[in-house]
Amino acid sequence: MRALSLLEARVLGVLIEKAHTVPDSYPLSLNALVGGCNQKTAREPVINAAESEVQSAVDALKALHLVFESSGSRVTRYEHNLGRALALPSASVALLAVLMLRGPQTSSELRSNSERLHRFADVSSVEAFLDELANRSEEKGGPLVVRLPRAPGARESRWTHLLGGAVDLTALPLAAESAEFVAASELAALKSQQDAMQREIATLQALVQRLYTELGVSRNV
Repeated sequence: MRALSLLEARVLGVLIEKAHTVPDSYPLSLNALVGGCNQKTAREPVINAAESEVQSAVDALKALHLVFESSGSRVTRYEHNLGRALALPSASVALLAVLMLRGPQTSSELRSNSERLHRFADVSSVEAFLDELANRSEEKGGPLVVRLPRAPGARESRWTHLLGGAVDLTALPLAAESAEFVAASELAALKSQQDAMQREIATLQALVQRLYTELGVSRNV
């Protein structure tokens, strides 16, 4: 399958998302699809596609068998076919949809943001499906996601989909691989612990000095 454009991936992601979040109005009309593509929330990047552009993207996806028209309605409606076309389980389809709609994310973010599409038991479950997508054999079309190098200052690596084509990992900034890397939140916690220990030491020192005084024993410093 050829690489999808940004708008084609957005259309596909919207169809997958709305199938779960607004099932009563799914399959989607072109007007509803345009609204979903241009939505200001839960989208990265935010776009402003014209109806004609969305229609062209739909037609291109139909040619790839990733979208098809539903029957039995006076208004033409569309639904996705990603799971059947690529032989993917619903959990993998949900993860790809969130990546197409929101851009690169960590495993934790994916678990949270895909809650309405598929409920994962824990982060390790998300990572298991991501690893499966990343190690997809060439016979099945090759990998569909890739783990990005950890960005400077980041605690976790992010994932991105490959439906739009390969990602040049060499062009991405890398985090310094150091065992001494400590996040700001950890530094704050360590500072708090240090302050608490200093207060405890001061209290113990005062207690010891009082005992020396009560016993009439001189303390050699």
